[in-house]
Formats: sequence, structure tokens, C-alpha cells
Amino acid sequence: MTASSPRPLDIHLHRKSRELELVYPGAERYRLSCELLRVYSPSAEVKGHGPGQEVLQTGKVGVNITEIKPVGHYALQLVFDDGHDTGLYSWDYLHQLCSQQETLWQRYLDRMAAAGASRDPQVQVINFQP
Repeated sequence: MTASSPRPLDIHLHRKSRELELVYPGAERYRLSCELLRVYSPSAEVKGHGPGQEVLQTGKVGVNITEIKPVGHYALQLVFDDGHDTGLYSWDYLHQLCSQQETLWQRYLDRMAAAGASRDPQVQVINFQP
């Protein structure tokens, strides 16, 4: 974490709405969906080991966080109910997700559409090409 890294003053998990709320100094307040946090996990399982190795996460519309674990003074480990627990969300990365969530969410939806995939784990998409 750099000296200028914003660190939340409060973090609240809203299980019913499946959102993580982060409150920053200056009354900045953000809500990130658990789905966004899961599909943009900083883990190697999601990001891969280099550019172009990202793995599109599908079927995560109902995912929730079951546990939040502090990691030192620089990050959180989020445990998801689908078993994913390997991403460490640094303060920098969390603030980036907050400040860019609209752009990141649209990018995710565009990637899903291009792949013919679904956010719903109960839906299988089959594309027939002529």
C-alpha cells in the first residue's frame, strides 16, 4: 500500500443484497456487488499468470461472501460461497474497483455476451452458427 492509498474507514457486508459497502474518508461511500468482486478476483485462478490469460467467470449472479479476513494492514481475503478464497484484495485494488465499477461491469457484460455465456449458473447458452 502506498502512502496515498485510500483505506476504508468502515466495511460492511450486506448479505441480503449481496453487496460489500466501503466507506472512505471524506464521506466517499461505495457498494460493490459480490458478483463484481468475484469475477474481478485478483487471484491467479481468475487473472491468470499474465496478460491474456484471464479466465471469464460465468454463473456468478447469486454468489455471496461468507467471510472477510483482514490480511495484515494492506488487504482483505474474501471467502465466497462458491468456494473461491484465493484472491487478496489490496486497498489499492478495492478502491480501483470502487472508482471504476461501471466501466468494469460493462466490460464484464460485454465479455459475457461475446462468449455467449450466462451470469446465471442455471442457464446454458448454445449458439448455432450457420
